[in-house]
Amino acid sequence: MLPKSVCLDVNRLTCKLIILATKWQKLQHSISDDIKGHGLLVYTMGIETVLLIVNEKSLRQILDIDWNELYQLMDKGNMRYVRPEKLPRLERQFDIDCEAEILDWMESIGSRDGTVEEVLRDLEDGEEGLLQLMHYASPGNWECWEARSYLYLDVALGREIADRNDLYSVATWKGVIEKLSNLPEDEFAEKVCMDWMDRRKQLGETLDEKEDPKIIPTYEAHTRKSKLLVHAISEWQNNPDNIGIIGREHLEASQWGHDEYNLSNYLNK
Repeated sequence: MLPKSVCLDVNRLTCKLIILATKWQKLQHSISDDIKGHGLLVYTMGIETVLLIVNEKSLRQILDIDWNELYQLMDKGNMRYVRPEKLPRLERQFDIDCEAEILDWMESIGSRDGTVEEVLRDLEDGEEGLLQLMHYASPGNWECWEARSYLYLDVALGREIADRNDLYSVATWKGVIEKLSNLPEDEFAEKVCMDWMDRRKQLGETLDEKEDPKIIPTYEAHTRKSKLLVHAISEWQNNPDNIGIIGREHLEASQWGHDEYNLSNYLNK
């Protein structure tokens, strides 16, 4: 039987390979059958908008631990008790995947004196570590192709999302929270799907599944994702321990989150 330390190293290597394979798949060209406000079918690389729900009590427990102690505990899988219970309908990283990414990043920093929060605050890219720890303290997140996010937020706010800056702005998400928190999920999903079909009609695109086999799967995907957006926002707003962090793939960690929960602001408050 292999020593436990060797088994842990093998598991971490396996996790790295799985993570790399997943990232590679997301970078492949994928055709999104979504129609934005200007009426064009969108071809995207699969960049995803993310609403990361973070349990702040769990996060504070992690940030208050000694930096070197956290590494030892993570390496042995002994921090899992801190993770909040997963929300059944939302996705999140598996324990071992999340731990592997955190350990890799901590190894790049090396041994330091002080609590995790103190060390992160002193690092030039401390927000990167904070974001990884927020994923560990997350009960779940909502992820969606960015192209589809435009459609959902258009419908939620009753206006066109002008551009990427608008899509991720504080004002936009404050409005989305106000409109969608505790709204019946079916009601919003129906509005999204009706809007999507109307845009297709205006462009002369077919709604006949016999002519376009992607119609039904796309309709089902819009229904599922729009319902989960309402669910995620409601979970965020109804639990006082939860905070919501808005970001997207390949966005610098310092740009994630709004106002006091922007990651740079959070580290320096």
